[in-house]
Amino acid sequence: MGAEEQVNILLVDDQPAKLLAFEVILSELGENLIKACSANEALEQLLKSDVAVVLIDVCMPDLDGFELAAMIREHPRFQKTAIIFVSAIQVTDLDLLRGYEAGAVDYVPVPVVPDLLRAKVRVFAELFRKTRQLETLNAELERRVAERTAELAQTNAHLERRVEERTREREAALAQVHEMQKVESLGQLTGGVAHDFNNLLMAVLGNLEILSKYIPDDPKLRRLIDTAIKGAERGATLTKRMLAFARRQELRPATVDVPNLVESMVEMLRSSLGPGIQITTEFEDDVPATLVDPNQLELALLNLALNARDAMPSGGRLTISARADRVGQGDIPGLPAGDYVCIAERDTGVGMDETTLKRATEPFFTTKGAGRGTGLGLSMVDGLVAQSGGAMRISTEIGTGTTIQLWLPVSERANVKTARSTKQPCIENIGARRILVVDDDPIVAAGTAAMLEDLGHSVIEVGSAEIALQVLSSESDIDFVITDHAMPGMTGAELVERIRSRWPGLPVVLASGYTELPADELGLPRLPKPYRQEELARLVANLIGARPPAFGVGSLSISRAAE
Repeated sequence: MGAEEQVNILLVDDQPAKLLAFEVILSELGENLIKACSANEALEQLLKSDVAVVLIDVCMPDLDGFELAAMIREHPRFQKTAIIFVSAIQVTDLDLLRGYEAGAVDYVPVPVVPDLLRAKVRVFAELFRKTRQLETLNAELERRVAERTAELAQTNAHLERRVEERTREREAALAQVHEMQKVESLGQLTGGVAHDFNNLLMAVLGNLEILSKYIPDDPKLRRLIDTAIKGAERGATLTKRMLAFARRQELRPATVDVPNLVESMVEMLRSSLGPGIQITTEFEDDVPATLVDPNQLELALLNLALNARDAMPSGGRLTISARADRVGQGDIPGLPAGDYVCIAERDTGVGMDETTLKRATEPFFTTKGAGRGTGLGLSMVDGLVAQSGGAMRISTEIGTGTTIQLWLPVSERANVKTARSTKQPCIENIGARRILVVDDDPIVAAGTAAMLEDLGHSVIEVGSAEIALQVLSSESDIDFVITDHAMPGMTGAELVERIRSRWPGLPVVLASGYTELPADELGLPRLPKPYRQEELARLVANLIGARPPAFGVGSLSISRAAE
């Protein structure tokens, strides 16, 4: 109710003249005046209207004012309605007390003083008006409080959902970090095992290769030696996969034209996968060159193709594609924004379920059964791509097939490698040289020395960098040094710096199975473990400035394509 709105004032008197007099007196208030000549008429008007003040004559024939006031107060609607008695006779203290007990709020004696009557009625009318305004404001406030409470409840529910989502995201992130830490720890363990295994393979392969030159021409013995060498080569392949998973393999990145490289592999893939697998290639026009180790990329694509073959036991189709792809920030998790070449191998095999997909890149996880897989194929590919600055993603569906995509960074180099590397020819001997071999593993040192001595060179073996410096100080005829890197006390790289400061013209070779070596920064030639006698011979020839010796008839030609 607004302040300008009128309120209802009920005038009750059995005498019309008095009603008229009250009406004249109270008309100045500007309120709505309602007249009633009896108690019954008064009750009727009360029920029809919202009355602020009731002005009642005490002496009336049917019901007196006290009885009417009592009836009004009994009704729930009128318990707080202001009642003013008007009387000329009953004005004693007992009358006043009875009137107040009946529910009156005031008592006006007759003759009525107009100003006094108007003042009393005005007070109670204004009180009614303010009360109604307050009730309206309270109702509005309650409504707004209810609305705000609902909004707060909705906001709180939204916040609770956000908190639950963030909690799930945090738990997922922590689980991912925990998984990454597990994989990182496993990678470090795997890399260390692979390094130690490489040292063992060095001794096995080196000695078997030398032994093969001097055994009698017995087919049975030759077959045993060949089988042993093949087993050692499989071990070397396994260590390469382990180092690839650990992202610690030695990579020799070159600018590679992917379509040309894949096309050069198609015939080899057809013979490897068998006639039941149809191989198709799809290349976009102007696929840019990528920067990657071509031999390792070939091995990765071959591994993926072999996995696809195993997923299609009844035959199917393998599609190898390549396209240019510009990746935005956050488009592919873990891959920086930039230009990439996306290589995809898509098969029509059985696909993988969600559980298998989650574990697909875990090291040593395989679904091929005992004796049929190492579980390092996909982890090796993932490690190679990550080490090359790219990313691998797998999408699969049961009964439909699997697509594996490799993103590799676009190369900015001008030269493009289009064919697989070929071995240099072996020619005449370069003469005997004096070589210092430094390795803390005596088995590796002995194997390297045996291969060099078989080539006709003189070898000094030492087990630490400190002893190597002592030998170099006492021996003046050392032609060059082959040193391991990971050694206690002084590393191979530190030994190189010491040698360069004292004997700047002495060639040094850093031999290791790890990739995180400062060889490139130092400008050193590298000899990746496990190395073969032919590689060792070529390295010696390159260092001396001549060509390696030709291998005799008794030597074996060992294919390293599987490595």
